[in-house]
Amino acid sequence: MTPRTAAPMSAPAWQIHSLLLAYPDEDLDGHIQLARRVATGLPRTVAAPLRRFLDHAEATATADLATEYVTVFDHRKRCCPFLTYYVHGDTRKRGVALLSMKQTYAAAGLRLSDDELPDHLAVVLEFAATEPEAGRKLLLEHRAGLELLRLALHDATASWAHVLDSVSATLPPLAGDEREAVARLAAEGPPEEQVGLAPFAPPSYMPDPVGGRR
Repeated sequence: MTPRTAAPMSAPAWQIHSLLLAYPDEDLDGHIQLARRVATGLPRTVAAPLRRFLDHAEATATADLATEYVTVFDHRKRCCPFLTYYVHGDTRKRGVALLSMKQTYAAAGLRLSDDELPDHLAVVLEFAATEPEAGRKLLLEHRAGLELLRLALHDATASWAHVLDSVSATLPPLAGDEREAVARLAAEGPPEEQVGLAPFAPPSYMPDPVGGRR
């Protein structure tokens, strides 16, 4: 499968991934049913981990799943869903990266609300579902962070690890340089300079690098 055809074929999966990586709320049951239908048309490598998450979500009360979500994404720095954090930490460079992503979205006609950060994985996947080629490029640019998040979720035995497995399965296998980047991020962690982000996000979203899209 060539990159030119891979992105459009992955778009339905990315839309489902985006919905399932959002904070669980009253829409969850509808998202689960939609995901079940979409999964029937996805490759096995993408659908199988997705169904594992759906099985867990269906067997868990929404309130309990929401509590799990907060525990995983709000209180575990290693499970940060904001992709630019892995490369830039809370530094000036991250602010520039956030602005660049916003400009990419705006060029495609996507305007985010004031309480949405452009690098939240759910937002990136939502964009990729509507603009597959541009979205795929963003996912590949942040592949190391995405894989590190996937591994961290597995380490935390978090059910969303299955969603990340499914996302990863829509992308090419890691190349040597990408594997090295993941290993380097895991060993060193992101930069720690705590400056330069105020112009790009509401203060309530930036006191620390963790937190889920609500």
